[in-house]
Amino acid sequence: MEACPSVVTRLDLEYDGTRFFGWARQPGLRTVQGELERALEVLRGEPVDLTVAGRTDRGVHAWGQVASHAGPPADLRGLNALTPPDLAVHRSAAAPDGFDARRDARSRTYCYRLLTRPTPSAFERGRALHWPRRLDRDALHACAALLPGTHDFTAFTPAETDHVRFDRVVLDAAWRERGEVLEFWITADAFMRHMNRTLVGTMLEVAGGRRDLDGFAALLTGRPRAEAGPTAPPHGLFFARAGYEADGGSGGELGAASGPAGPLAPAA
Repeated sequence: MEACPSVVTRLDLEYDGTRFFGWARQPGLRTVQGELERALEVLRGEPVDLTVAGRTDRGVHAWGQVASHAGPPADLRGLNALTPPDLAVHRSAAAPDGFDARRDARSRTYCYRLLTRPTPSAFERGRALHWPRRLDRDALHACAALLPGTHDFTAFTPAETDHVRFDRVVLDAAWRERGEVLEFWITADAFMRHMNRTLVGTMLEVAGGRRDLDGFAALLTGRPRAEAGPTAPPHGLFFARAGYEADGGSGGELGAASGPAGPLAPAA
């Protein structure tokens, strides 16, 4: 007799990371995984173990995060009634047998947002890094153009790390203008801790004239972390989406995502 396939549920969710200590469950700390598993346990009457497409650090937000768990889908109204207001689940649906939000993701896309006007914003506070300093946009575009392809990103992750593979395949990378906000969009097969934020911090040094383009290019060959720039603050970073074959591809092109002002698509 053939074994019955196990039921797996896919969750699509968003969160404001300001008051979360990141995604991963940590004893005594408020995390996205902890809050969501608690809510699911109340609904189902048993513990739930979530897998996520991309773990986010403390203070990092998500527009299009994907998680999965064993068991049937939950009622969305009931689930969202049990989650805090800075966490919302938009879909809880049966997934193909064996679906795993992390292992099955073919790509991840992140967006880092800069507010470039001279004065701060009451509305972008906590959602974009205020950057009123000198900013050479041509230099930023030149940096981004170097990123697609396979590179060694050792320089862009902490020296003390559990990573054993430092090569990553970048599918797309670009800076986009959206009014007074400048956004860095990047899609890759996977990311390392602090990778996007350190890329942004280093590119801002190039754009400010404190580092040249050749020096930035050299960092993509596996240079030590000490040679790269600072890690940009977490509040400007958003996990935009994960790409799955079932959704129509790997997510290799920078396309639409749900942002703070509703659906947005990076300009061509």
